Amino acid sequence: MPNNSTKILLLTTLVSGVLVSVSSNSWIGAWMGLEINLMSFIPLMSSIKNMYNTEASLKYFIVQVLASASLLFLVVMKTLTEDLFSLEGTQYTSMIISTPLLLKSGAAPLHWWFPGVMEGLSWENCALLMTVQKVAPLMLMSYLIEINIFVVSIIITSTIVGSIGGLNQTSMRKILTYSSINHTGWMLVALTTSDNLWMTYFVIYSTLALTVVSTIKLSGVSFINQTFMTNKEITLVKFMMFSSLLSLGGLPPFLGFLPKWIIIQSMITNNLAPLATIMVITSLITLYYYMKISYSSFMILSAEPKWNMKSDKNKTSNTSALFLSSMSLTGMVVCTIITNIN
Repeated sequence: MPNNSTKILLLTTLVSGVLVSVSSNSWIGAWMGLEINLMSFIPLMSSIKNMYNTEASLKYFIVQVLASASLLFLVVMKTLTEDLFSLEGTQYTSMIISTPLLLKSGAAPLHWWFPGVMEGLSWENCALLMTVQKVAPLMLMSYLIEINIFVVSIIITSTIVGSIGGLNQTSMRKILTYSSINHTGWMLVALTTSDNLWMTYFVIYSTLALTVVSTIKLSGVSFINQTFMTNKEITLVKFMMFSSLLSLGGLPPFLGFLPKWIIIQSMITNNLAPLATIMVITSLITLYYYMKISYSSFMILSAEPKWNMKSDKNKTSNTSALFLSSMSLTGMVVCTIITNIN
């Protein structure tokens, strides 16, 4: 919990903006909620001490304003043509209104701003951008989305870009960014099936993303080559970080595999086996670059510089990261046991 009263106020209005968008029954109300959310997140991102934070907040502001202005323009056009402020509309309407929402959520091919913004943020803001900031656009997408050529092309592009884009990255932030783009494709598929499935996927993804961010922050790692030189005294943190990364990639029997398993089953039931095949292959590519980091750090290299001998003093962060990573490791087994008991 932040100890700064300004941050607490901004986080409150950030969540309030999401709730306004989600609970609105008109597009104007949804747009107002998105604007409240944006105006709360910009001050959280920017920092006088860090030039990169200010640059990232400016990039994010320009892109989000472009998306918001486009959304407002399209909503007004919809009102003039259909004489309604309602959330319902034709297929053509759903396609054009979905475009600014996809830009806001960072889905490919409208993802061009996402890696640059993530690279300049602190780990706490990275976690917010990957989780909370996706709720309102994706929830508004659920009113519009249905399986057609436009949605399928966005899903395939997101999964392919998210998997291949992370292969040549060295920054942990950019790797998590491309993983988030890949997961956005899976979330869009979940939205076409049911809201409950999307909620399940999003909650599990958010838990895993928070776990990865909290463990990476504990270890102080920003680039892949730093994982080889993490402190030997915090081997547990190293183990938590890499097991959480593998869970985020969807490796069974970790928790991250459970929502993907459910989505694959629902897609096969709905005669979407070719799309499911493409998504599974791209998910394996995502898992490959996580395993590449984890394997080389665990098995091959174990060098440690002398200046890395200080022990970690923050016991609270350590405990929360340990709790989250234990959920990531054992969550799928527990869920399976509960299901079989019932």
